[in-house]
Amino acid sequence: MKKFMDKDFLLDTEVAKKLYHEHAEKMPIIDYHCHLIPQQIYEDKKFRNLADAWLGPGDRTGDHYKWRALRARGYNEELISGPEDDYTKYMQFVESMPYFVGNPLYHWSHLEMRRYFGIDEIINKKNAQVIWEKANKKLETLTAREMMYLHNVNTVCTTDDPVDSLEWHKKMKEDKTLKVSVRPSFRPDKAINVELSWFASWVNQLAGVVGYNIKSLNDLCKALEERVQYFNEIGCKVSDHALDVVYYAPATYEEANKIFLKGMKGEKISNEEQDKYKGYVLMHLGRLYSKVGWVQQYHIGALRNNSKSMLAKIGPDTGFDAIEDQNYMAKLSALLGALDGEGSLPKTILYCLNPRDNYALTVLSGCFQKEGVKGYVQVGTAWWFLDQQDGMRQNLETLMQVGLVGQSVGMLTDSRSFLAYPRHEYYRRLLCQMLGRLVESGQYPEEEIDTLGQIVEDVCYNNAKEFFGF
Repeated sequence: MKKFMDKDFLLDTEVAKKLYHEHAEKMPIIDYHCHLIPQQIYEDKKFRNLADAWLGPGDRTGDHYKWRALRARGYNEELISGPEDDYTKYMQFVESMPYFVGNPLYHWSHLEMRRYFGIDEIINKKNAQVIWEKANKKLETLTAREMMYLHNVNTVCTTDDPVDSLEWHKKMKEDKTLKVSVRPSFRPDKAINVELSWFASWVNQLAGVVGYNIKSLNDLCKALEERVQYFNEIGCKVSDHALDVVYYAPATYEEANKIFLKGMKGEKISNEEQDKYKGYVLMHLGRLYSKVGWVQQYHIGALRNNSKSMLAKIGPDTGFDAIEDQNYMAKLSALLGALDGEGSLPKTILYCLNPRDNYALTVLSGCFQKEGVKGYVQVGTAWWFLDQQDGMRQNLETLMQVGLVGQSVGMLTDSRSFLAYPRHEYYRRLLCQMLGRLVESGQYPEEEIDTLGQIVEDVCYNNAKEFFGF
């Protein structure tokens, strides 16, 4: 029987051990998509205790993976995402830990305790008090920035609305004491989702930022271009789109503007109208990204806010989303093809939430490559509900089978937590495990282990640095 999560955790061949310990382990981290709060990085947040750092501050922000698991255990919502007693919330999480068997939370949580706090005890009720005391002692000096430094984080990209002032990013850009590059990313979903009730309110908010009324789609496109330029000046290199469903159809300006005006009046927008309006705006944004040399990311396939009672009680983005199953490949192909046809397709990363789409998305990405750029359009790492062993293996294996895994820009946390960086380690161990097994089974020559080592270093860090231009 193997020892629980020792130094060779998940590394089941000698080649895998060599690849991880000599190549993957030493590489810095580029976390090019996360949901960290910029102000907390600038102010070097100090956490009040382990519950605050691990489970969230109790204001409906925190780690959705943990929240969903605790809800499945039947706990009261106020003791999950709400402002109830920290120690009580901590204890119910620790008491639940043995029931997370097979869930990535079990491994992530133990890695977090070991890598941040030097705590090797098994997380359970028996060890709860010891863990609490040791971690809280460490948190007296382990601030947000120190957590990043501890994991050799080179760059992070936060997720920012076009109306954001980027106040904290500007301050961090001038802060000579900060040892991590913190960049904004451009998330213009609210400009695209014309069918939603708050569309007009957001457009008016954007108007206040740019300093003129937005009365037409041309005005909106002009405002978005100005915000892209502003974000670019602050160091932005990447955009992000939550395309829960891919809408696209060719549209004239007159058609798209008519739909924009309906959205501003709060009128019902049909699916056909969404195709035209969203297609028009995505084309406009793609051209802007291409012009400034950004990477665009499409996160595809979330089915959001499924529990209407919990949406009413605690709001969106609190752990009640699921996996969409609509067919979208033809529309995505048409959108990418239209941008490509006019020479305006930017570097693109495609993520699917439904594992059914792994092969189709990977093959489609291979249709849009560009001379001089490795993986110009590529599939991103396993995302959200797929961010676990089976999902990551399927993602990596698909890249190996119908793409080139060696061109991948690798892992990201997509997290709101400063304790999430061991997820990069988890990914790196699985990558080395899979490559090691290919050698062990005679499918790849051991003589090429130096090449594999270079591939590992590239996927862990080098590719992202080059691809995004950090």
